[in-house]
Amino acid sequence: MFTVLTRQPCEQAGLKALSRTPAIIALVVLLLSVVVLVAITLIQFHHKEVLLPGLKYGIVLDAGSSRTTVYVYQWPAEKENNTGVVSQTFKCSVKGSGISSYGKNPQDVPKAFEDCMQKVKGQIPAHLHRSTHIYLGATAGMRLLRLQNETAANEVLASIRNYFKSQPFDFRGAQIISGQEEGIYGWITANYLMGNFLEKNLWHMWVHPNGVETTGALDLGGASTQISFAAEEKVGLNTSSIMKVSLYGYVYTLYTHSFQCYGRNEAEKRFLAILLQNSPIKTNIINPCYPRNYVTTLTGGYIFDSLCTADLRPVNYDPDDIITFEGTGDPSVCREKVAFLFDFKACHDQEACSFDGVYQPKVKGAFVAFAGFYYTASAFNLSGSFSLNAFNSSTWYFCSESWSQLPLLLPRFDEVYARSYCFSAHYIYHLLVNGYRFTEETWPQIHFKKEE
Repeated sequence: MFTVLTRQPCEQAGLKALSRTPAIIALVVLLLSVVVLVAITLIQFHHKEVLLPGLKYGIVLDAGSSRTTVYVYQWPAEKENNTGVVSQTFKCSVKGSGISSYGKNPQDVPKAFEDCMQKVKGQIPAHLHRSTHIYLGATAGMRLLRLQNETAANEVLASIRNYFKSQPFDFRGAQIISGQEEGIYGWITANYLMGNFLEKNLWHMWVHPNGVETTGALDLGGASTQISFAAEEKVGLNTSSIMKVSLYGYVYTLYTHSFQCYGRNEAEKRFLAILLQNSPIKTNIINPCYPRNYVTTLTGGYIFDSLCTADLRPVNYDPDDIITFEGTGDPSVCREKVAFLFDFKACHDQEACSFDGVYQPKVKGAFVAFAGFYYTASAFNLSGSFSLNAFNSSTWYFCSESWSQLPLLLPRFDEVYARSYCFSAHYIYHLLVNGYRFTEETWPQIHFKKEE
């Protein structure tokens, strides 16, 4: 999942520097953020193309693991002093699940896009359709599908490409991005949004802000989660998680790591699989994270058809098996059991490790937490910055309520989300506190923010 930017200036020389950085080249190729939308326009200036006054448009499809979102952006075609303001003018959520769910029927993907694309056509003047670039970037859901069935993943992308080639827009590609690229995009867009890369001086020229600290980015999608932040200059570069990123002529030492299968949806499937594995009765499972008095049935295929749960699959696995889960709404037991999803003992060096033996320097400075982080906090009426104690108190209060009370607590009630908020909260706690090692003192530096 990408962070979406709105209404920020960018400058030609800086974007040239950005495009020279190997790790960021995909930004220019895929146009996966507004930074790149403007970059494409500025590159046109570089090639001496004369742009008439008016507006330019760009379309980005963020194909996450659980949903696809279509964004339309606009910016001035003729920029004053090589600067421009990009604004998001339209957003449309594609109906149904993410594109990776079409692995068995790739020919049906275009049907899901049709409603949003018809609306997009009405948002952009018809005479500008042919000059409007459109891009699709797929994240962890498609990365998993490619690992599990590369042919199916290629067929899904081929179906998407054929569909967009038939549309009146300038289609520039549909590709699967890496987890590291996804983390970098989140960090760039979060800091671009906050104006941490450029500011205007007294002479109205864009310069690097003096003494401004960058903001770390925390992203929790359905199939993966990413952490990215500027690390100390002294950290070693002998790991793929540390890289030098040049933006606007300024070099940042960036730590970024993507944890595949640690997205919220896939993590919960692993949690259900562990509960099943440890239960003496394999057809009726007690789930302390589901609300009290909540009962649901799931198929074996729902839990175990994912690559993330393949190692937990029972010997006599049948995808058509019906498994009943009964919630007990016990926040203490829920927190205890959710911890088993992480291998914290693999970190021998507590100061330079998160979990599963993955290297991570100590977190520092402010962070923006979006996607699943934000939506879970929002369900507890929390947003922005708040204390760890407030998060825990809200978690315990919510998770102790019975199923019948949840419609009264949630402004928008959806069974699938409502039953899982308690799991999500405890999962976020372990990920941020025991994994990334935020403390009571540093937790308030996390800003839980919705993508706009």
